[in-house]
Amino acid sequence: MSVVDKKPGKARLPSWIRVRVGTGGAPSAVAGAIGAAGLHTVCASAHCPNQSECFGRGMATFLILGDRCTRRCRFCAVEGGQPAAPDPGEAGRVAAAAARLKLRYVVVTSVTRDDLPDGGAGVFAETIRALRAACHGVRVEVLTPDFGGREADIDTVLDAQPEVFNHNLETVRRLQRTIRPQADYTRSLAVLAHAARRGREVVVKSGVMVGLGESDDELFEALGDLHAAGCRALTIGQYLSPSPAHEPVARFVAPALFEEFRAHALRMGFTAVAAGPMVRSSYNAESLFSAPAGIAHSC
Repeated sequence: MSVVDKKPGKARLPSWIRVRVGTGGAPSAVAGAIGAAGLHTVCASAHCPNQSECFGRGMATFLILGDRCTRRCRFCAVEGGQPAAPDPGEAGRVAAAAARLKLRYVVVTSVTRDDLPDGGAGVFAETIRALRAACHGVRVEVLTPDFGGREADIDTVLDAQPEVFNHNLETVRRLQRTIRPQADYTRSLAVLAHAARRGREVVVKSGVMVGLGESDDELFEALGDLHAAGCRALTIGQYLSPSPAHEPVARFVAPALFEEFRAHALRMGFTAVAAGPMVRSSYNAESLFSAPAGIAHSC
């Protein structure tokens, strides 16, 4: 059976959903180093089910520009509200923490900052440059908001030369208004298309979730739109509702069907695909970036 329908009132997860829980040791060391620097991770803010595993491997995704988002997407656990002013020392602290943790590959994301004229693009660029200065040979992946579709702000990030430019489409066209009402399907595709045209050496990446009410045909249409926009690296993961106040899970997709999604994406021409119930945008990001063309990741 490829799909398990969500049963109303049932909290039990299917056997293939494995939330790793761990305490002490390396996870605490990573979380402690980041907390001591006054920094945030999307791992904790978004309640990522993989955070214990990633912290245990000395990995984390830095969340810059604070921990309050100006948007309220129905799938996301990051707190909404009025953000504080950008912290002028944040980029330096991210770089110092990455150096202390001896990170070779750093993923930087942010809350959406519609309150800022550039959407926070300048802080992304500053953080990339600070990482380059503090960590010799580091590779940087950015997972950005849409910056309101402003090409000048996308260019600000690209000019700092991240190895990977990631912006998530999140879901299919039909569900955009429900799931991410302040975003826009066409605008997100335009952001990726501009990065693909402008970035040259940059890897353009995006991610989608399944289990929000989409059909397989709608998913394949979204993948086709991503490929047409110039996206070549892709993540496909299972949506898990962060709380009863968020969008409920419409279906749980079994690993065998994720394998079909992965194979379909590779036939479309994507060169690196991570697909599986536990896959998230930045989970195993270094492995996906370093993998040969056609790599399969199942998680």
